[in-house]
Amino acid sequence: MAVAPAAGAVSARIDQPPSAASLRLVLLVVLVALLLVAAGVLVWLLADRRGQADALQSERDAVMSETQQFVLRLNTYGPQDLDSSGHLTGYQKQVDQVITPKFASDFESSGLPIAEQTVKQAGYARSAQVFGVGVQSVDSDSAVALVAAGLKGSYTDPKRASSGKRVDAGEDVLRWEVDLVKTGGKWLVDDYSPVTGSGASQ
Repeated sequence: MAVAPAAGAVSARIDQPPSAASLRLVLLVVLVALLLVAAGVLVWLLADRRGQADALQSERDAVMSETQQFVLRLNTYGPQDLDSSGHLTGYQKQVDQVITPKFASDFESSGLPIAEQTVKQAGYARSAQVFGVGVQSVDSDSAVALVAAGLKGSYTDPKRASSGKRVDAGEDVLRWEVDLVKTGGKWLVDDYSPVTGSGASQ
């Protein structure tokens, strides 16, 4: 005949502390959970930092591209660009697309008339080749770029004007500091100045 265990014996089995193996298992589960959380946080931080770096590089690329376009457009014109009224209308539009309205006003009152005059009177032509562009600083709405470029000029040979013969006006190197602002989500050139140094040109 089976004898029921004494009440004290049952209580003793229930109150026994967990074994060392059970404690190790619990600790292992907690440790794994903590490691997974830490890994998740690390991945998020790295992704966020990578995203910020990519965004910054994208802005730098846009600034350099706009600076290059500005230099090429401002320094590429010639007799073939004169319209029937004797104005560099197409040239002006090309430049206006990459500069701010404020800068456009200055350009149209000073730089453009000089270019038109030299083209009409001497058949002057100019072309540019950008050697390199770098970003000195950039934030959310302003940037400063440095650019170096080579300029080539030529004009109509007065002795052989009818033959279309041209005379090389020589080469020059420009080094500019270019100020840009972000307007409507697009970088535009707001001003520029020559960088002091040997061979620097306006």
